Amino acid sequence: MALTRVFLDRELASDEILEMPESAFRHLIQVLRMSAGTELRVFNGRGGEFEARIESVAKRSAQLRIGLRHDEVVESPLHVTLVQGIGKGDRMDWAIQKAVELGVTEVVPILSERCNVNLNQERQHKRLEHWRGVMISACEQSGRTMIPHLHAVTQFEQWCASERMGQAFILDPEAAQSLPTLLAERGPISVLVGPEGGFSTAEISHASAHGCIPVKLGPRVLRTETAGLAAIALIQALRGDFAQ
Repeated sequence: MALTRVFLDRELASDEILEMPESAFRHLIQVLRMSAGTELRVFNGRGGEFEARIESVAKRSAQLRIGLRHDEVVESPLHVTLVQGIGKGDRMDWAIQKAVELGVTEVVPILSERCNVNLNQERQHKRLEHWRGVMISACEQSGRTMIPHLHAVTQFEQWCASERMGQAFILDPEAAQSLPTLLAERGPISVLVGPEGGFSTAEISHASAHGCIPVKLGPRVLRTETAGLAAIALIQALRGDFAQ
């Protein structure tokens, strides 16, 4: 049976005893009813993970003893950035969660013409905090040891004009070429995915003028929460670690 994995946002070292963070205490002790002596795995999102054991449990606190460090290779060899048009409800959560499980390196939430969401600065901050939590949970579940970088909410035009390395593909069901025929053998990859309703013709033209390549993913039109995941999975199968 796989051990429960827990993210701790701090430096970790073997043989230290530390106070369990409040969020971890609620989940492990109050929800899962773990007790002293329970074995865990902990990681801080900066590579590697540690054996750990619940050392003691009090009414409102618990202590962890950190054990040996393990450096198993679980991260993708590819640098893939998901540039995702912000969608309504839990569609964005789903897209981010599954992209992390598939090995994405960076996530950029973008506001484009057909994003039917109203995000002021306060709401943007709250959504980013929520999405980071989604990413951490996905890393805990999937065995990843690095937390992908979550960028601030960015305007579509701003991202297109930004400097970047490698290839950038914009998903367009009307594109003449498919992703596998254009994928380079090496280098970073960015995948632009529109919100519900996709990108407008003007946006696709704008992205193309800034070096993005329009590509399609087969003959069917995919939902926003499906399209990016299909592209990332295809990239991992062609160039990443899915074949290992």
